[in-house]
Order: sequence, then structure tokens, then C-alpha cells
Amino acid sequence: MLYQITYLYIKTIQLMATVKIVLRKKQNKDKTFPLAIRIIKDRRTSFIHLGRNLKETEWDFEKQRVKKSHPNSTRLNNFLIKKLAEATDKSLELETQRSDVSSFAVKQKIKPSGGQTFFAQAELYLENLKLAGKYNRYTADKPRVKHFRDFLKGTDISFSDITISLLERFQVYLKSVLENGERTIINHLVVIRSVFSQAIKAEIIDQKYYPFGSGKIRIQFPESSKIGLAPMELKLLEDVILKENKFENHCRNLWLFSFYLAGMRVSDVLRLKWTDIQNERLHYIMGKNSKAGSLKIPEKALRIIEQYKNQKRFKDDYIFPELKVLEKNIGPFLIQRKIAFSASRIDKFLRKNVAPQAGINKKLTMHIARHTFGNISGDKISIQMLQKLYRHSSVITTIGYQSNFIHKDADDALNAVVNF
Repeated sequence: MLYQITYLYIKTIQLMATVKIVLRKKQNKDKTFPLAIRIIKDRRTSFIHLGRNLKETEWDFEKQRVKKSHPNSTRLNNFLIKKLAEATDKSLELETQRSDVSSFAVKQKIKPSGGQTFFAQAELYLENLKLAGKYNRYTADKPRVKHFRDFLKGTDISFSDITISLLERFQVYLKSVLENGERTIINHLVVIRSVFSQAIKAEIIDQKYYPFGSGKIRIQFPESSKIGLAPMELKLLEDVILKENKFENHCRNLWLFSFYLAGMRVSDVLRLKWTDIQNERLHYIMGKNSKAGSLKIPEKALRIIEQYKNQKRFKDDYIFPELKVLEKNIGPFLIQRKIAFSASRIDKFLRKNVAPQAGINKKLTMHIARHTFGNISGDKISIQMLQKLYRHSSVITTIGYQSNFIHKDADDALNAVVNF
């Protein structure tokens, strides 16, 4: 009797599928690797992607868990434990009911039924943005998902039912009911496209249901006008004596510092630390595309940061005060949230306080510093050098951006005709 029980126990172990969380070996474009549930049954393997990606150094291969060095390790590990428990339970349930079970059948049983629908994947998409610390995209895309749900009168929808005609009706809805502009409408389509791509990558839907691309819904951003300050207006901003208001002067400092460093983005300016400066050179990684680089700090910019040295608390402290109030190791999402709030306040002071005192009629914001650099550089600097200064991934992006500020040839051509 004992022999029979032991035999049945061993036989059961041999028949059972093994379910495990793994970090897949296929690398993503951003150098991360996808987390997946691996199912092995009869030496055949299937994977269920969990929609989460990690760097190889953030994963403990021995313990199959996210390392504590990851800013969201606790939340991610709780998520993985829950998913593994659900997967194991469903695998056992299926194998109890059937004797001829393949790894693919186990995968189909484990995969949540809600995963086949658009809004289940949209929630996962938003959660991934949050975990990645992409606050701006999260707060922008969340209402766009809601607008699509409202258009569908609150009901969920399968991916196969999101047709070209449905998306065309959605565009009409955005324009006529919500009174959105062309660029805002395109941004809504980009979110839907991103959710589709996520679902296809996770093998939840087939590529044939993808409604975007040639002969389908084409996503093309409309051209927008980029206007920077003229040299004379820049001089006004540099020379204006502001009222006895330290924050107004601070906002002007941030704007000018951004301009002096080739239109550095406000998020990068606020994240700068004293350790990023070595031998009067600035070494930093751009937040938008993770490109590293180094620039010699112009004398005018050095004079600005000199004003903040007395606020330095420790060696790797932030140069500017906005992020000094944050606790250490709070995670990228909350850091980006603070940056967004700070940037909004800075822009408000630039528009309502600094610009009027300087006699500037244009809408003054931190982003205009980048346009101003492009405007003044015009065609004086080679496209290749501008690409390096802007840290664009492609020179095509630089050409497209700089075309907003190069008008000489067109102006000369017009004058050649009218000044006869």
C-alpha cells in the first residue's frame, strides 16, 4: 500500500506542469528584459508575459524576485507573488480536471479572461507608466483612456472589435463633442496604439487585429509653430532688474541656465546635482532618452549656479532648491510629479511676473528657452553639432526641429520677387 501511494505521488509530480516567474533573455530596445510566467509541461515551454520589464541587475535569479535596489521592489514582488499563486492554482485546477494537458493549454487557463479586452490592458499600460516613473505620460494618458471608455458608453471592448471605422467615429467624437484640436486627437490614437502594441507583444491578441499603419489608421502629428525669443528680447531678460522677489529672480535664473546649456529641459535642470559638475564641465544623462553627455559650462551659467552654493547641504545635493524637499529613495514617479508641479509654478511666474517686467510680450515658459536657442542658432551651427547639443537620437529629428528657425533662404527668395 505504501509503495502504491509513493508511486502515485511520484507519478503526479512527473505529470504536473512547473510554473515559475522568470526574466526572459530577449532584450528590449531600452536594455530591459520582460518578466514572464514560464510553464513547462512534458518538456514543452510556454510563456505568459506580465507586462513588466527590468534591468538584469534588478532581478535576483536565485530567489526569483525583484531586488531591493529597485525603487518599486515591494510593489512588484507583491504583484509577482500574486500572479504566481494565481497561475499555480489554475494550473493545478486544470490538471485535476484533465489528464492530457499541454503547456499551451495551461497557459490558456492561466491567462486572465479580462486580458483579452482593451481596458484590462489599458489599466496595465497605465500601471506600467506609473511603475516606470513616467508621471507626465501617466497623467496625460489616463484621461485619454477615460475618453475612449466614455465614447463606448462605459463598456469594455475586445481588441478585434476596435476597427478602423470605430476609430474614425472616435475621432469625430473627440472633435465635435469634446472640441479637441488635431494634435490632441492624435495623442488619443497614440494611447490606443500603445495598448494594442502591448497586447500584441504579450501574445494576448494577433497582429491581424492591429488597426494602424499603411492602408489603415495613419498617425501623423500636425506641424506646430515653434517661436523663441529674438536676441534683443533675450538681452532684455538678462538685463531686467526684477523687484525684490527672490522667486522671480530664481525663475529667470532657471530659464537663462536652460538657454545657456542649449535649451536643457526643465526636468533635467531641476535634477542637476553638484556632483554633476566636474572641472567646470556639466555631465548629466538626459531624462527623456537617457543619452549621456558633457558640456563646458559657459561663464554666464557658472555665475548663476554660484548664487546657489550657500544652499549646498552635502556633496551630492541638488543645485536648485525644488527637489531638496523630497525624501531620499522616494521613486521616480513621485520625483517626476514634484518636477511637474514645480515647472508649472515656474512657468506661471515667468509669464505673469518676469516677462512683463522685462518688456517681453511673448508667452515666456521654460520650454521657450529651448526654442530660443534654436532660433538664435539658426543656421550658424551645423546640424550634426546641434544634434549633439540637443541630444537627439536621430539627426532627422534635429533637421525637423531646426527647420522651424531657419528662414533666410525663404526670406531671400521672397525678397527677390517682391523687390523688383
